[in-house]
Amino acid sequence: MRRRITRSRAGILCAVLVMATFVGFQLTSLTGRDSPDSKNYLSYALRLSGESRASATAQAIDYTCADEADSPRVRACVRELTASTAYWTRHGNTSGMTGPFFNSRFMSIYEARPGYPLLLVPFISVFGLVLGVWLAGVAVALAGSLFVLATLRAAGANRVAALCGQILYLTLPTGAVAMLPMADGLTLACTAAVALGCTLVLNGDQGKYRDRRTAGTVLVVAGLLVAFLARYSQALLLAVALAVGFAGLAAYRKSRDRSPQPAFGLFLLCGGLAVAMQLTTYALGWPSGHDSAQDLLTHHYQRPDVPDPWPGFLSAEGTFWAAWADHQLKDPLLLITLALAACATLRHPTYLGLIAAVTAMGGVLNQAGHPNLDMLAGQRLIVLVWFLPVLTVPLLLTARPRAN
Repeated sequence: MRRRITRSRAGILCAVLVMATFVGFQLTSLTGRDSPDSKNYLSYALRLSGESRASATAQAIDYTCADEADSPRVRACVRELTASTAYWTRHGNTSGMTGPFFNSRFMSIYEARPGYPLLLVPFISVFGLVLGVWLAGVAVALAGSLFVLATLRAAGANRVAALCGQILYLTLPTGAVAMLPMADGLTLACTAAVALGCTLVLNGDQGKYRDRRTAGTVLVVAGLLVAFLARYSQALLLAVALAVGFAGLAAYRKSRDRSPQPAFGLFLLCGGLAVAMQLTTYALGWPSGHDSAQDLLTHHYQRPDVPDPWPGFLSAEGTFWAAWADHQLKDPLLLITLALAACATLRHPTYLGLIAAVTAMGGVLNQAGHPNLDMLAGQRLIVLVWFLPVLTVPLLLTARPRAN
């Protein structure tokens, strides 16, 4: 007797089909996504897997140069990077988990990001460097998409809308950034987990979601802590943005004589985690916002520190955002999706709109900390802003949104 396909099974099959399609497209190239920062993470992961510093550095260089068009260019790339590491070794970069690809002060930024290298270790140990890095990217990309799907379902969206959110996550720059051999994919997956946790907590007073507040709290804590290990500055800014947003929501609900408890609880949780992150960063001596300003103004610490970096940093901010706005007018995909997100939020006012907005603000704050014109066309630093359309545009497909 033929088994009947229920709506639940159909939804699962569709989600699997979406993920399989994404993986199929990614199979067209196992490499070619690395950036100048990728070799720093890869050498860190290889060191964690037991390689010597020299061996880890050499393997990271080989990975970086493998995508050159022909053998002479590959050899030239290897020679150039090998000579560079020898130069920085002679100039004091003689220890650490990352390869000596730059001066020690700059490389300390990546020494303070163990999360992604730790994720890579089992993948590269079992599958090798090239396939392992690719599989790790696929894993975090698909995990993020599933968290998005679950977030929309927890917020009351129907199955079609939730699948739309999953598709948007994988096809918009969030999916492309998740596949990069850097810490950003892991940070994105953690951010999606935090969004799910916040949604479960805020909807905990609604029937069947009452028993999910504990799970939501665990997701928020785990997501922010893992993101802290991956990119501590981004996790800190996200926690601050969430705390501010939930403080505003709690105050609004109290002014309307409604219970502020779930929002106030999330404010205390995210605010407490933000304070703990800042104290941990200070205690461990990890680079701070002042170091980021010096990094920008001294070309990665290759020139003497600026006595007072903030005027120059603020000037760079103004220049960057003016150029960024001009770039968005020429390539308006983000503006179009944000306009759709605004329409969806106004038409379906839910907690999810607030969660998406403060998450996007975390991305804006992260980009504001790096006003580098060389990163103008990239989406990596500001990628969290894409959570606004990913989590809200699918609500346009929901006929009867849950009123908050």
